[in-house]
This record gives sequence, C-alpha cells and structure tokens, in this order.
Amino acid sequence: MCNAKKDILSALFELQDTEYRKFHTKLIPNVPAETVIGIRLPRLRLLAKDIFRHVDGYTPSVDDFLAALPHYYYEENMLHALLIEQLDDYGETVAALNKFLPFVDNWAVCDSLRPKIFKKHLDELDVQAIKWMYSEHTYMIRFGIEALMTYYLDGHFDARHPQFVSEIRSDEYYVRMMVAWYFATALAKQYDAVLPYIEQNRLDVCTHNKTIQKAVESFRITAEQKAYLKTLKLQPSKGE
Repeated sequence: MCNAKKDILSALFELQDTEYRKFHTKLIPNVPAETVIGIRLPRLRLLAKDIFRHVDGYTPSVDDFLAALPHYYYEENMLHALLIEQLDDYGETVAALNKFLPFVDNWAVCDSLRPKIFKKHLDELDVQAIKWMYSEHTYMIRFGIEALMTYYLDGHFDARHPQFVSEIRSDEYYVRMMVAWYFATALAKQYDAVLPYIEQNRLDVCTHNKTIQKAVESFRITAEQKAYLKTLKLQPSKGE
C-alpha cells in the first residue's frame, strides 16, 4: 500500500503547475495551501483513467490507493474521487463512497464526484442519497443533496425529495449552499411542485434568500417567475 501511494504521489507531482496552484487555492479557502499540489482537472482525469487501466507503466493497485485513507494532498482526494467514478459495480461504488466521503473536506472534491454507474441504478440511489443526507459528515450530506439534484429533478422527480431536503438544518455553509442550489435548480425544473417551499418559508432565512438569488440568476426561470420570487425574499433577523 505504501509503495502504491508513493508511486501515485510521484505521478501527481510530475503534473504540478505552480501558477495554477496559486489560482486554485483561492477557490478552496478551507483547504490548507500546503496540501495543494496544483494540477488542472483534465490532467487529473487522464491520470485517473491511466491508473485505472494500468497503462503507461502505472503499477499501483486501485484498491490499494482507495484503501489508503486519509490522504494528505488535495489532489490525492480528487484522484480518489475520479477513480471511484470509474467503478462499474453499484454496490462497490457505494461502499467506496461510504469509506471516502467522511474524509472529504471541501466542495471541489465533493462536487466532482459523479459515478457513471449511478444512472443505471436510480431506483436504489435515491434511498442511498437520503441516507447520506442524514449523515453527520458535512460533505456526505452535501453529496446526498447533490445526487437528488443531479438525477431526480427531471423524469425521475419524486415530490418527497424536496421535503427531505427542506428538513435539513445545518450551520455548515457548504451544506446550506447546496440546499439553496437544490431548490434553485428545482424551481427551474419543477417550479409548481417546489414553489410552496418558498412561499411557506420552509427553509431557514439565509438558505431561503440564497435560493431566490440563485433562481433569479438562472436563465431557465421566466422573467415573470423571477419577479414573483423577488417578492418572497425575507428580512434576516439580527445574527443571521
């Protein structure tokens, strides 16, 4: 396992872009700068595919790397996420996510996770996504909400989902922003079904107003809908 980690670290540092590192660290302010190598995402995606397919002399076992938690470098976590995306078994993917998500510490790694196998298992995924949403881990919660937003606001929409999301209460900024993102996207895709959650003030004030802000910025919402949503903004009380 140690050799696998060392080999992959060497591969990561070969892709380092110091100028990009300066830029990217500003986007992930809660990640210590010394843990960021500085690698552009397309290059990381290519590396993940090469490692997964054992091409170009990459010998480390994917299983060994996925088991080597926690990682130190941000890009190790990002690579971990990209390797999970390559898994082609749903149960294996969920098991890998359950091990990994508690160690995720930033929005970028969380939001990059889009396992390909999910689209083939939508009947099981929504139950799992709700389990993640009721976790104690910030980015496991965020990941669960994002799964509902990504896969269940079109043809597979379930009216229970916004109810579950609306019940989430968290002091974590990145959870509240994902709730707002979910409802803003839901307003764009399922306006009539989701509007009552805004009209009835079923979100905390900050998330409620951020939802309206994001919705008003969307090109998928009509001018008439935007005008009405603006009338629903709430006045924050002191301390909010």
